Amino acid sequence: MFDALINAFRAPDIRRRILFVAGALIVFRLFAHVPVPGVNRDALQAFFQGSALFGLLDLFSGGGLSNFSIVGLGMNPYINASIIMQLMTSVIPRLQELSREGEYGRNKINQYTRYLTVPMAMLQSYGFLALLASQSNPPILTTPFDISRFETLTQIVTLTAGAILLMWLGELITEKGIGNGISFIIFAGIVGRIPNAIGNFLGSPDLAAFAIFAVIGVLAVFVIIYIQEGQRRIPIQYASRVRGRRMYQGGSTFLPLRVNQAGVIPIIFAISILLFPQQVASYFQNSQVPLVAQISSGIVEFLSPQRPVYLVLYFLMTVGFTYFYTAFVFKPDETAEQLRKNGGFIPGIRPGRPTQEYLSKVAFRITVAGALFLGIVAVSPQVVAAIFPTLGGIGLGGTGLLIVVSVVVETMKQIEAQLMMRNYEGFIR
Repeated sequence: MFDALINAFRAPDIRRRILFVAGALIVFRLFAHVPVPGVNRDALQAFFQGSALFGLLDLFSGGGLSNFSIVGLGMNPYINASIIMQLMTSVIPRLQELSREGEYGRNKINQYTRYLTVPMAMLQSYGFLALLASQSNPPILTTPFDISRFETLTQIVTLTAGAILLMWLGELITEKGIGNGISFIIFAGIVGRIPNAIGNFLGSPDLAAFAIFAVIGVLAVFVIIYIQEGQRRIPIQYASRVRGRRMYQGGSTFLPLRVNQAGVIPIIFAISILLFPQQVASYFQNSQVPLVAQISSGIVEFLSPQRPVYLVLYFLMTVGFTYFYTAFVFKPDETAEQLRKNGGFIPGIRPGRPTQEYLSKVAFRITVAGALFLGIVAVSPQVVAAIFPTLGGIGLGGTGLLIVVSVVVETMKQIEAQLMMRNYEGFIR
């Protein structure tokens, strides 16, 4: 890995791409410290410390949401728009046809995703401001919340513009840098929280616990890389075929099925749905109706992250959403149909319906490992924090650790591919 980085900096074109990514991430971190006016910072920090749901949203904004910066929404609107478009592509025939049209279809779907990001950002800006306005003890907003007031409109427009700016910056990184720009921005936001966490830990260090935590962290990184790179390679054989006056010889290749095809999305789905009832119930704990207050307090206590039932539900929901999202990502029927049209077949399996059933069975089996892996990654930070309370503030969390490791691995692959391409070009010359 270090040899690849050294060789990358020696190559002018790759060095230029890496420096462009670094400069873009610096710009992002600078914007993350430019505040939007009209907010009591101390009250806002206290609000985020007491809300696990908004702590998750703050994770994807790189701390910009808890600071109420101009990029406070982070990549949340774009991520939500991307997930909605992926789900819509699976159920809307027109979008399904568009997704099969190669580069043109992908560009059109990306364009629709950008268009959808704008109203999503405006809606989330309004909802977030309305939520802050409802907190009156102590008040978070220093100006009255009213959509007809200039101050409120300014805050909504500023947060929306910040989200669009990050989306544009991420696409610039993808085009002129190395790797996926959206992932890089989320990566930078997560890593940007580490210095504060380390500073909090150094205030009351526990070296023995830290050593054990470091060993667990290294093992976690190893397991994440091992599972993320794991795949089942299904052999594919192509028969000889005649097109026009030319005859194409058959060949053999393989169809790679990743163990974890859903990525980090199941964890996000699970924790969002699990924390939403608790967040809503917390608003009614001080209700004047005793029954409502009692039920709300019971829900908050039942879904507390410190309780074992929360970890069990978190694990089961992550496993369930892994299968749910994999069903949208991988289509055995479409894959079998494409193989049949191109003259490909799996040795020992007849084309058509038998191939589809075989792919479904294989995908179901390998998803067991991916689902259990994501479930363990999701609940392991809470388990470690319960065993080592002094390290509760230094951990990245399952979602953050998975994103950071995945981005680093994919970036190294991109750098190695760029270096390999340069070697081929030099050989041809």
